Amino acid sequence: MQQIIHKYHKPVLLREVLEGIITTDEKDIYVDVTFGGGGHSAELLKKLATEATLLAFDQDQQSIINNTLQDLRLKIFHRNFRYIENILRIQGIFKVSGILADLGVSSHQLDTPERGFSIRYNQTLDMRMDQRIKKYAKDILNNYSHESLAKIFFYYGELRNARKLATYIVYKRKEKTIENTFELIEIIKNEITGRNKQKFFAKIFQALRIEVNDELASLKFLLKSVIKILRKGARIAVISYHSLEDSLVKQFFKNGRFEKTPIEDFFGKKKFPFLPISRKPISPQIEEIQKNPRSRSARLRIAKKTR
Repeated sequence: MQQIIHKYHKPVLLREVLEGIITTDEKDIYVDVTFGGGGHSAELLKKLATEATLLAFDQDQQSIINNTLQDLRLKIFHRNFRYIENILRIQGIFKVSGILADLGVSSHQLDTPERGFSIRYNQTLDMRMDQRIKKYAKDILNNYSHESLAKIFFYYGELRNARKLATYIVYKRKEKTIENTFELIEIIKNEITGRNKQKFFAKIFQALRIEVNDELASLKFLLKSVIKILRKGARIAVISYHSLEDSLVKQFFKNGRFEKTPIEDFFGKKKFPFLPISRKPISPQIEEIQKNPRSRSARLRIAKKTR
């Protein structure tokens, strides 16, 4: 029934994900909103019944093209997961029994120089996950105001010297347009704080990538949709890779919204649409990190729909 060719994907926290979301009906409908290399989807299909359906989403067309997963139970959509509710309705689906979201940048994206995600290659500062969008990372660096750049570096990169970085970039871009990875690194290398310069560069790239792809807004859209499409008793599993994502997921699983207080009904009674399966996120074991070092920062949260 199933044939898969993995070109570049090692699914993170695989056992924990499978045990976490397949707990209700193995014959029902499940969703992998981040198809990526197809690793999680392939293993989900092995666990699901022949009557089941798996819907998969990915905004990166190359992830879909370069990973062959042939299974009649699988439907793949080249769309951002923020549109999950609309696409499911078009398919005549209103409730599902499990949802998985792995929010990490894929190994393929990091290891393909021309995509511009990695600090290792001197390539155009692209960073678009969906190559149909028109905004590149270089556009942000060259066109955003000083104030906007500072906000991006502070909020998305969690950098204390965000304003100083923005000032230096605005000054340097007047001399020459910033186009490539190494040009950016050369500009900011003297502003490094702390001993780990690779971590500093990674935060800069994280901030730009989040802005290019509107990642946090998309995550909020997804989580709000989950309340409507996840059936009672079903589960959602989210793997995040930095504190910005994880804090949003944690807050939403706790209160059913992004505010610090839960939803209340007309009579003031608090409503909790989710039950977090564990108080703390699940991290990879040492053995997994040794086999796949990129899994080191992964944090898995699982929640059960209660109503």
